[in-house]
Amino acid sequence: MPTSTIPRLAPAALLAGALACAKTPPAAAPNQETVVIDSVGGPEGPLVVGGDLYYVAWTGNALYKWDGKTSTVVNDEPGCGHNGVALTPAKTLLVACANDPGAIMEVDLTGKKLREWKADRDGTPFVGGINDIAVAADGGAYATVFGPFAERPTRIIGKVLYLAPEAMNWVEVAHDLNYPNGVGISPDQHTLYVAQTAGNSILSFTIAPDGTLTDRSDFAFLARLTHDTSDSWWLGPDSMKLDPNGNLYVAQWSAGRVLKLSPQGELLHVFDIAAGRGTTNVAFSPDGRDLYVSVVRDPDDPKAMGSIVKVPNLE
Repeated sequence: MPTSTIPRLAPAALLAGALACAKTPPAAAPNQETVVIDSVGGPEGPLVVGGDLYYVAWTGNALYKWDGKTSTVVNDEPGCGHNGVALTPAKTLLVACANDPGAIMEVDLTGKKLREWKADRDGTPFVGGINDIAVAADGGAYATVFGPFAERPTRIIGKVLYLAPEAMNWVEVAHDLNYPNGVGISPDQHTLYVAQTAGNSILSFTIAPDGTLTDRSDFAFLARLTHDTSDSWWLGPDSMKLDPNGNLYVAQWSAGRVLKLSPQGELLHVFDIAAGRGTTNVAFSPDGRDLYVSVVRDPDDPKAMGSIVKVPNLE
């Protein structure tokens, strides 16, 4: 979603000729939606690790762990604005700090801070805040630098950063992005997807063997796939997750829904979320049969109050 000085907004047609015109979205079957965690200030970053669900409250500057019954604060970092969370092969968590200027923390599963970065290899601060993080199979990681919040988001200054396996510092691998938010890696590790919230679109890049990015392409314009539910400048994709088949599950901020897209950019399903319009992120249950969706009730609420809900996944 976007961020203001108050909450942090977690955030081509398609591939050559994939869509020649707008399509009617697949009918959305009624969801059996269950609120599993309520009254969260800035819900984002859901991630299932073992039997536990990790999530953040960005207005509360905290990372939580829910064991199915009780939520416990595992990391409380004033001024961070916790946002995206990603699991590393070492079973640690990389946590995006969305408050401007941003930071990236590495913590263990108990929330103990192990490392922190506030600038890239060249000493450039993460101006605009870090929004989301994805970790590759080899342990390399990608993070999005969002950009300073504005009521009219017209500055095209977002970036993608990369931390190579065993590297000490992050380096810039893409720039001039329209408020980049969610980031995801294809199962074959060859493609990086980046959501542009203010552009209401998703980009794709080819991942080179050294982790750098090439072949920047327009993967999906969400307005070509679905009808706009808002005239907000901030209507657009927030964070995303990919399933083992390479399908993208994209939370659309200000739209109250999660879109399931195929690896070819085809709209497969629309999950309408009743709990609010500010859908920010999604996570899979251990068996993949359910989705945990983080959602802000009202995108205009300065406290960004919302919840984590569970809906059945559509195979």
